[in-house]
Amino acid sequence: MAGVEEKAAPQGSNRKHGKIDWTQAAQQLETRGHTVVRELLAPPQCRSLAKLYPSETPFRSHVVMQRHGFGQGEYKYFSYPLPDMIAELRAALYPPLADIANRWNIALKRPDRYPDTLNGFLKRCHDTGQTKPTPLLLSYEQGDYNCLHQDLYGEHVFPLQVAILLSLPDRDFTGGEFVLTEQRPRMQSRAEVVGLNQGDAVIFPVHHRPVEGKRGTYRVNMRHGVSRLHSGHRHTLGIIFHDAA
Repeated sequence: MAGVEEKAAPQGSNRKHGKIDWTQAAQQLETRGHTVVRELLAPPQCRSLAKLYPSETPFRSHVVMQRHGFGQGEYKYFSYPLPDMIAELRAALYPPLADIANRWNIALKRPDRYPDTLNGFLKRCHDTGQTKPTPLLLSYEQGDYNCLHQDLYGEHVFPLQVAILLSLPDRDFTGGEFVLTEQRPRMQSRAEVVGLNQGDAVIFPVHHRPVEGKRGTYRVNMRHGVSRLHSGHRHTLGIIFHDAA
């Protein structure tokens, strides 16, 4: 468990995560399949995180998407210990999201319950061999895109994740919209484009969410991706709460 302990807020943290209306966020997740937190990070924080990408020091692996059929672009997974800002966000966002996730499991009649703290959940992951950190930085240039996918890395999957746009639309890049799709039983897939500005975060399901129907609650399958960049350079921070095997 070295390197995964909760950290104090780094100098310059805006602590915006402490002001999130989680009741509204839960309602939007249940009705829309996502919720947006505006200005979760300030522009200087976004720029400082994006500047990490060329370095090799804070990362454990580098993935070129086209080599694996994932799309076109690149991303790097952080190593432990995570940068302070990311460690703080991951630990602070987890508890209210765990509360939502537990209500979802109750609705879906699933027995799984998530611990109250990120450390408790990571211990569960690590005890079964999922020890590799999953927060990542993504980098897209003109013509790049990310195919629709789900971030599943092992037996233990936390059902919600967060993506934070670090670049400024229409100045740093054009195109490159965040896209969500959901597939309901016996229905065609529905797509939604989520508008984000620099520092905005979108919270969304990793693989499925509950939906209330005429015959009770059922599960819908979710995927996410990024549309093709028309110009410029786009960086995104992804915060996934389960670690990888």
